[in-house]
Amino acid sequence: MFPSHPNPGLARRADSLSSSAIRDLLALTAREDVISLAGGLPATDLIPVERLAAAAEAALRTPDAVQYCETRGHGTLRSVLAARESAVRGGAAVPVETVVVTHGSQQALTLLAQALVDPGAVVVVDEPAYTGALQVFSIAEAQIVAIPIDADGMDTVELERRLRAGLRPAVVHTVANFHNPRGVTMSDGRRRHLAALAERFGFWVIEDDPYGEIWFATENSATSGAGAPPLPIACHSDRVIRLSSASKILAPTLRVGWFVAPPAVCAAVELLKQGADLCGSSMTQLMTAHMLADTAWTDTHLATLRHQYYCRATALTAALATEFGQRLTVSRPAGGMFAWATFEDETDTSELLGVALDHGVAFVPGTAFAAAEQYRHSLRLSFAGSTPPLLTDAVQRLGSAHSALAYAH
Repeated sequence: MFPSHPNPGLARRADSLSSSAIRDLLALTAREDVISLAGGLPATDLIPVERLAAAAEAALRTPDAVQYCETRGHGTLRSVLAARESAVRGGAAVPVETVVVTHGSQQALTLLAQALVDPGAVVVVDEPAYTGALQVFSIAEAQIVAIPIDADGMDTVELERRLRAGLRPAVVHTVANFHNPRGVTMSDGRRRHLAALAERFGFWVIEDDPYGEIWFATENSATSGAGAPPLPIACHSDRVIRLSSASKILAPTLRVGWFVAPPAVCAAVELLKQGADLCGSSMTQLMTAHMLADTAWTDTHLATLRHQYYCRATALTAALATEFGQRLTVSRPAGGMFAWATFEDETDTSELLGVALDHGVAFVPGTAFAAAEQYRHSLRLSFAGSTPPLLTDAVQRLGSAHSALAYAH
């Protein structure tokens, strides 16, 4: 018989573990009759399945594909990623030795937390925050401090005020491009300011960027780069560690993420990764390299992705405006996968969720991302995984649920 104690012989850190509210919600919304606007899943219908199959076939012609690879990642992929990271930074060279491949960018964040954050150290996050980051830093036993964000991203003036008052973070984590959950993008001025603060006060910035290449494109901007975000924060300081992922632009099943960091950080993470999984999948890393190295195909694929997501975001925001009018304030996404909305009345979105599920639609309440009272009336909606007609249907269901909740009160 196993012990009946709820945590028999577990380490102290296990007492603070809790499941992600969004992951729990995804389990509830797996029903076929529910249109889910909850999870941050890329569009299944836009994942390039045939190209993935061709990349798998090409990879299997390489003996390396079925063997262990370096802990830092397969050299072929790291070379491709170094070139792409250089392009994202406006041509500034990124050495291959500063690139580490991980099992998705979430593993990168976890390993970096182990390398950079001692128990009790201060970690600054966005408010509202990416729930995966909150989970990682909680497990690392960090003291989490939230700095509000607005239409221009993290309020770096407020951060500087707190730094001057004595706040000393080990790490500042931010999703600078098409924020999850707010959908906003940090301005160039704030990027430069944050980098300067990192240099002055000696903390690390983790620039978490899984969405940066999904800037919205219309027919006029699809190939011009007109909607691209500002240069990365990493362009302005060596104290910035940049994370990204293939999950949102190619396919989550590849489980390929990466980060770019100074050599000392890369070396520390490499040792931690050896203790975690030795190395990632040579097969999926070579598949990723095969696709991303084909720049003509990648550019065409990204142009399609950008335009389709633009159409979906437009459909969602238009439907919300029609259904709710001025009762709901909705962000206007310029990229990424999320819209953020706030009811102007006293609607509690956690309470609304239960009614919405009965009406066949799901979302994530704002309180999943921050505990402050102001987020009780907010919700995050993911438009990426649904077609425009389905998004319109989902919003109509949400409107019916809102009316039912108001009537019940």
